[in-house]
Parts: sequence; C-alpha cells; structure tokens
Amino acid sequence: MGRRHDRFACRPERLGPAWPVVTAESFRPYGKPLASDHAATRTCHGLLPQYAVAPPSHPDPSHWDVMQIQDLPYPDPGVPDARSGPRFLWWLFRNQLGGQLKALAWGLVHFVSVASLPFCVGLAIQAVVDRSGSRLALAGGLLALACAGNALGDTFLHRAAVTNWIGAAARVQQLLARKAALLGSALTRRVAAGEVVAVSTGDVEKIGWFVEAVSRFTAAAVTIVLVCVGLVLYQPALGVVVTVGLPVLAVAVLPLLPRATRRADFQREKAGRATELASDTVAGLRVLRGIGGEELFLDRYRSASQEVRHAAVRSARMWSLIAAIQVLLPGLLLIAVVWYGVHLARDGRIAVGELVTAYSSIMLLTYPLRHFEEIAMAYSFSRPSARRAARVLALERAVDDRGSDGSGAADLPSGDLYDPATGLLAPAGRFTAVVCGDPDAAGRLAERLGGHPSEAGTSVRLGGVPLDELPLDTARTAVLVQDKDPVLLSGTLRELLDVPKSGSVGSAEALAAAQCEDVLAALGQGSLDAADPMDALITERGRSLSGGQRQRLALARSLVTDPEVLVLDEPTSAVDSHTEARIAGGLRDLRAGRTTVVFTSSPLLLDRADRVVLVHEGEVTAVGVHRELLHKEPLYRAVVTRETDEEAALRDSARPDGDARLDGDSRVDGDVRRGGDSRLGGDARRGGDSRLGGDARRSGDSRLGGDSRPVGAARLDALEEIEESA
Repeated sequence: MGRRHDRFACRPERLGPAWPVVTAESFRPYGKPLASDHAATRTCHGLLPQYAVAPPSHPDPSHWDVMQIQDLPYPDPGVPDARSGPRFLWWLFRNQLGGQLKALAWGLVHFVSVASLPFCVGLAIQAVVDRSGSRLALAGGLLALACAGNALGDTFLHRAAVTNWIGAAARVQQLLARKAALLGSALTRRVAAGEVVAVSTGDVEKIGWFVEAVSRFTAAAVTIVLVCVGLVLYQPALGVVVTVGLPVLAVAVLPLLPRATRRADFQREKAGRATELASDTVAGLRVLRGIGGEELFLDRYRSASQEVRHAAVRSARMWSLIAAIQVLLPGLLLIAVVWYGVHLARDGRIAVGELVTAYSSIMLLTYPLRHFEEIAMAYSFSRPSARRAARVLALERAVDDRGSDGSGAADLPSGDLYDPATGLLAPAGRFTAVVCGDPDAAGRLAERLGGHPSEAGTSVRLGGVPLDELPLDTARTAVLVQDKDPVLLSGTLRELLDVPKSGSVGSAEALAAAQCEDVLAALGQGSLDAADPMDALITERGRSLSGGQRQRLALARSLVTDPEVLVLDEPTSAVDSHTEARIAGGLRDLRAGRTTVVFTSSPLLLDRADRVVLVHEGEVTAVGVHRELLHKEPLYRAVVTRETDEEAALRDSARPDGDARLDGDSRVDGDVRRGGDSRLGGDARRGGDSRLGGDARRSGDSRLGGDSRPVGAARLDALEEIEESA
C-alpha cells in the first residue's frame, strides 16, 4: 500500500537537514546589499523590488525547472496573482510546474504498480488452477516487478511531494517577507499583526499542503481511470459494475463538501481571531500587567479558544461523516461485486482468477480513492489561508513607487527635508524637534518623512527630490526612521549593531551617545560565557531588558547607521530624566552636521534642538526655539507642560503683566533641590502627575513657596530650572 502522503508526512523534519525558513527572527534590522541569494530572505531593509498585484501573461519558464531543497531560497519568487485566494493557489501551481510533473510521474508509477497487484495475483491463482507452471512464473515475475515499482514510486513520490510542499511554503514566505520589507511599518497599520503571524505560520502550511496534494490527486485519478478500463477489457461483466460503482464512490461525498468547507472556513476564521488576540496580548503583556488587565484579556482569550474548539468539533464531525461514507460505500460495492462474481463463477461465465482480480482491485482502489477526500479537505483548509495571504500580498505602498524597481543606481540626495502636506521643514545639517499633541499623528508623520506613508498623498522631498521617485533602497538609505516601538531581534549585541553604515560612527561612539553603559554592564553580568559585553546574548525582542534599556539600544543601532537624515519618534519616552539629559547632549554632538528630526515633547530634548516645530491638526502652526515657544505659544506650552485650561487661567491671573521671564529669576520659591540632574518626579513622568521632588509634597525643602502659586506656573518655572541645570 505504501506510506500515506498526507500533510503530516510532508514536514521539513522528515528531510534531515533543516531547510531555510523565513521568520521574523531571520530579519536583520535594516538590511544590507544582497551579496547572495540567501540574503534575500534575511533582509527587510527594502532593497528588494516591489511586486505588482496583476499576474504575468504567462508563468515564467525559469520557474518550470525542478527546484531542489538545497536551492532554496528562490532567487526570484515571482510576481504573485493576489487577486483572490483560488487565483493565488493556481499561480503557485503554475510556478512549480516542473516539480508537479515530477510528482505526477512518480505518482503514476506508484499507483499503477499498486493497482497492477490484483491482476498479478489473479493471474497466479488462475495459473495454479490450470496447473500452468509457465504462467505461474510469468505471474511471479510481474508481481516482483509491480512490488519494485511500488517501492520505487512510493519513495520518490514522497520525496517529490515534500519538495513541492516546502517549495510552495518557502515561496509564500519569501513573498510575505518581501512585502513586509516593502511596506515597512505601514503593514501593521493596514493589517492586524496577529493576521500577519497567522499567514506566515499556519496558513503557509495549509497552502503548501494543497499545492503538493494536487499532483498526487491527479495521479490517483488517472490510475482509477486506467484500472476501470483494464477491468472492462479483462472481464467485461465485472468491469462494468466496477466502472459504474467507482465514479459513484468518488462523487458520493460532493453534496457534503460545501457544508464541510463552510465549517472549516468558520473554524479558520475563529482560529485566526484567537491567534490575533494571543499575539496582541503577548506583545502588550507589560502594559497589561501595569494596568491589571491580565485577567480581562485572559478571559477574552479563553472565550475565543472555546469558540475555536466548538467550531473545530463541528468541522470534525462533518469530515468524520465524509470519511465514514468513503469506508461504507466501497464496502457495499465490494459486497455487490463479490455476490455478482460468485454467481458468474458458479455459472462458469468467469474464472476464479478473474473473480479474485476484480475483488482485489476494489480492495486496493480504496487507497487512491482516499486522495479524493484529501484534496477536498486540503482545498477547504487552504482556500481561506490563500485568501488571507493574497490580501496581504495585494497591499501596495500608498505612494506611486515608480522608481522602486531597483533598476540602475541612484545617487543619495541631500538637502532640506520638506513635507508639502504639513509644511514641515527640517534644514539640512540641523537638529529639528517636532512637537505634536497627537502621538498617532506624530507616528504617521514620521512614516511620511521616511517615504513610506500609510496613506496616499504628496511625496516628501529631500533636497527637492520626491522620495517616492527614488529607488526604494536609495530612499531608505537616505532617510532612516526609528518608530516609537523599535524591535530588538535575538542574538548578540555585536550582531544587533551589525547594520549597513557609513563607517563614520563606531559602535562604541553610538553606545556612549545613547548612554548604554549600564546596559553593557547588565549584559556582561547576565552572560557569564561572554567575556566581552558585545558578545552577550539578547533575548527575543529584548524581553530581558527594561523598556528604557531596549530604547537606548535601538537608538544606538540607529546612530551606528549614520544616515543622511535620521527621524526618531519618541526615542526617550521610557528613559529617566537623568539619562535623558545626557542622551540629548550625546545625540546633538554625535549628529552634528547631519540632519536629525526628533518627535518629542520632552523639554530636555527640545531645549537642545536648533529648531522646534509645532504641528497641530496636520499643519505647522509655530516655529522657533524651545524657550521662545514655551512663553509665546499657549498650545505649545500646553503640550509640553501638560498644562490644562484652568491652570493656564490661574497662571495668567497670578501674572497679570504676563512677565514670563527667561532668566534665572523665574524659579520656584524655596529650595527645590535638583537631586543630581533635576528629575521631574521620581519616575520622570511627563504627564499631569510629573510632580516635583517625587510627589511634590508642600513640606520640607520641596515646598513650592509660601505663596502657593498656581500649579501651571510652578511647572513652567520648574522646567526652566531643569533646562538651566542640564
């Protein structure tokens, strides 16, 4: 019968050496020029060509070659037809035509050899009945040949099927990796992170299962047709019964397939939502613990998992019914053939050997018939998976990326960075700080400045050159954007900082500017096997580090890259004010002469900027330096100091002359000791609870003066005090 080629047999671990899988851990933080084909699967810098959604007029003949596992990853995975799930599956099949034909050929050898065994057995039995030694020897030789063909075909069919499965999965993963590199941070704004995880893991398996099962199903169907024709020619009386009965067996379950498919689709949707919920919960676990929301999300996931379980049970019931029918109906056909054959043999119309042949043929044909059930199940599971994959692959950049095909070399532009949509201008070689009251709007603006906006609009210009008219790799080399939640991949610190760079900034300089001395010490103490902290291992996403430590390592990685334009979105939001003051100085010194744009509301960073821009409701409303804007722009002051309208009114009434002096006399009365680097509160929080002296108690040395001036005025004076000390 041979081994069964189901989706559980088609696993990478069955092949021996590990095959290259594109996962999140395979990505490098920014990427580098592709020095080899394998680098194509390990780069998310955007050095890869953009893929269109429209399919080519015909499949690329180069993809017809039989791809071996050792040849992975593909030098070019192709241009997917992402218009729908079935079209995407068909595209995958066409682009693996060589491997499919190879699997079909070995499948025919295997199934035909299996199907020929009853003829050999029947011939041998009839030879014994007729006492013919020559025909018995012939039957024995044919039986040995059929067994050899069965073994050979089964072995190479399994190998070809697994190769097709892995090839299809690797192709889909390469396409997803390149799409993620192309879209950048805009991907998770347009598709839920959990859905991306589901597509790149479980869905890839389902898609590969269907693609490799097509060739085996085709071989099984061809074998059944050949057996029916052979039985009709060998023994017409029984052959007609079998020929009529087998198609009935094959299509008997078709009325049940739509319902089974709907239940399977419903199960996959529930499982996808549960995966998204689990992924989002794990990603925000620290926040959930901080607000005590673990139990709430645990209850939500428990409810979602129970829905998945109920849906899986309902789906399994239908598939169990289909499997039971495919056992019952062949049994009924076998009984009918034996009953009819016995009557024919008693009447002398057929020989005993012919009856045995017909009986054995039906017994063995249940094996290829199983592939009808498998292809239906594979399609029902792979169709929603292919639909989700096609939805991700159909995403395009929000701008007209006419130059991103990578053709030709483009010089890196230089000059002022200008956004026509908001009017934001970052002069070349200057340190520009951007204050935006809406953090989400700040994130979207940072993405626009990097040339990969989440929404279509006028392109940002660098030195007068629109970024979307540059090759994608050139644009991303010129402008580097670090978002507010950068990711640290597992590996050593040396590997983390091994990114494309100009060579002007060394790792030691970047780490010093980002104030990572305590991070190096912590890594050295935590890695006893590493003599050098640079060789210390960083766990996945840097989970063993604090939020501030992760943020500083990410900043050091960006500084090492030393791009023409560096855009930082809240780079010090998780850092205490002591360290933040030193980071502000180190950042300014290290990036001297280079264009730097920082989105922040921290007074310590704002005071170090050459130019501060206030963006409100998508437009630039004020430009100046920090201290000037702090006293002249109420909106700016409200964002930076978190001053409420009531506090502003009290401050204005307390200072009727509006004298907001910038000199050292504008200080909080009393002692208000600075405690080292004059932190605002024990945890340097910038919200309304950023209290002076830990909790801003009005007793002892931390009194706000005997006149108890309004809180807004005290905050303003305290900010001036801190800026002077910094």
